[in-house]
Amino acid sequence: MKVILLEDVKSLGKKGEIVTVSDGYARNMILPKKLGVEATGKNLNDLKLQNKHAEKVAQENLEAAQALAEQLKDKKVELKMKAGEGGRTFGSISTKEIAEAAKKQLGMELDKKKMVLRDPIKALGTYEIQIKLHPSVTGSFTVHVSEE
Repeated sequence: MKVILLEDVKSLGKKGEIVTVSDGYARNMILPKKLGVEATGKNLNDLKLQNKHAEKVAQENLEAAQALAEQLKDKKVELKMKAGEGGRTFGSISTKEIAEAAKKQLGMELDKKKMVLRDPIKALGTYEIQIKLHPSVTGSFTVHVSEE
């Protein structure tokens, strides 16, 4: 029996795949647990429509990420930090503070988890911050840290 999987099934396949299983396995395991549906003409057509919709949504997300990366390219975020003698700073600046400052200064909601910062910022100066907006789109913006 051909079955369209509604969820990932270990050692059988991933969601949305059409797999062939024995009639008993389909009747006793897949169908009652709602792990899949029988591959009828209507169900196959529904799967095709779902796939088209998913591709459209993915394309829209990619375009939105590219637009946001273009907006971020020339943006600059100003942060103040206490510094002692010789320009040594007290504490550091993490992605959390950068995200909060970007929200206040630029009005943009940036996810701190998507920012790529090898080490926390512990010195005054200008830094280029990378942010992963989409698996295939990376944007960047500038952070300027000055003395308070």
